Amino acid sequence: MKWSNVVLFAALSFGLALTGQSTAQHRTADESFTMALTGDSIITRKLSVYDEPEFLQMIDLIRSADLAFTNLEMLFHNYEPYPMAESGGTWMRGDPELAKELAWAGIDMVSRANNHTGDYGALGMRLTSKYVEEAGIVHAGVGNSLAEAREAKFLETAKARVALISISSSFANHMRAGRSRDDMPPRPGLNPLRYKTTYVLQEAEFEGVRQSAESLGQFTNQDGEPTGVDEETPGEMKVFGRNFAVGDDAIIRLDVNEDDVREISAVVSNASRVADFTIVTIHAHEHGGRREIPADFLPVFARAMIEAGADVFVGHGPHALRGIEIFQGKPIFYSLGDFMFQNETLLRLPADNYDALDLDDEAHVADFNDARYKDDTTGFPVIPDIWESVIAVPTFNDRQLTELKLYPISLGFGAPRQVRGRPLFADEDLGAKIISDLKELSEPYGTEIEMRRGIGYVLLPTDD
Repeated sequence: MKWSNVVLFAALSFGLALTGQSTAQHRTADESFTMALTGDSIITRKLSVYDEPEFLQMIDLIRSADLAFTNLEMLFHNYEPYPMAESGGTWMRGDPELAKELAWAGIDMVSRANNHTGDYGALGMRLTSKYVEEAGIVHAGVGNSLAEAREAKFLETAKARVALISISSSFANHMRAGRSRDDMPPRPGLNPLRYKTTYVLQEAEFEGVRQSAESLGQFTNQDGEPTGVDEETPGEMKVFGRNFAVGDDAIIRLDVNEDDVREISAVVSNASRVADFTIVTIHAHEHGGRREIPADFLPVFARAMIEAGADVFVGHGPHALRGIEIFQGKPIFYSLGDFMFQNETLLRLPADNYDALDLDDEAHVADFNDARYKDDTTGFPVIPDIWESVIAVPTFNDRQLTELKLYPISLGFGAPRQVRGRPLFADEDLGAKIISDLKELSEPYGTEIEMRRGIGYVLLPTDD
């Protein structure tokens, strides 16, 4: 048989196959898709060695989801990078092997933009990226430039393609990624949501600050030129490095940077058009008077992200649960609290941490913790809510939210520091308390939560 005949025969056969009755189809996102969503993970100890039933059942839940997410509030390295002069509080670092422990637990995606992103500079950030990627985990929120830090990152699954955009409003300024110029390279760092803080005072209080500032020479610079007061805005001034304004009530007003909102919205819009699901996540310590209440800008920003195309909005940062809102049929978690909180078993700390507590060079991490928490009589160790949280499990059908479960977890309040900080399913009484607390926090957003067989269920709005 001539080669031309062979080619002709093959072509005809291929054509017949294409025109025959084929059952092959590309997947669609109209089937059920579940997510397991958690809050902050500060991990300094292995997970895979433990075998409590409540722990393994929790791990099974995470692994059974089509996607599992946490905020990685850690850096992974072997102390190659030096600690920066300013950190997110404690300089957070874990053994690089712990990235694989997250993968063992079923975690698929992590956010990286938070107040500890730059604790060990650009090298610490890059090494963490290396180890997270080697563990097979998708991560977002950091990069070698602002554009890269803003980028969505994608997880490919058999059921859906999922985009993750990670943002932080809480950070030391040196951690913020920056743009390049033709004559200047970009700055590596995190994806920021900046804001301007204004201290609003009643007129008499404002005048008192003004007089104090004037007495201290704050309205002239070192050359004797006027500064601090803009004649076009007489009810405002900038003194002591702070912005002040006159108002009816004394409040701290946070105004987000509109350029950041616009740029992030564009990233979300793009991601939503190339993925089946888009998750926007933010690390936000800022509060509305209590750690459980978000700052006023956060609900506005979260809703803007939903309108830009996000399917899920996940907050974290305050080390406590915040309320849940269903906006345009999409879930907004203002904070999912802590998932792992093992900040007391760090291997080493820089001198800055010890100096802040007047500890000498012979002090070690345990001494630092004893001094910081005054032998567990103050701070995180005595606040139960810090050690109570939930794993949120939304289920989508045909890309629409159809169920939202909340599994209460305990991180071991009252246990020794070498034990507490690792999550497992809460017992019946504690679980009921956690869901009750979250129900109360969610009521201002019109969200109703019921407890059924140890699990919280968000009552979803029904179509008229």
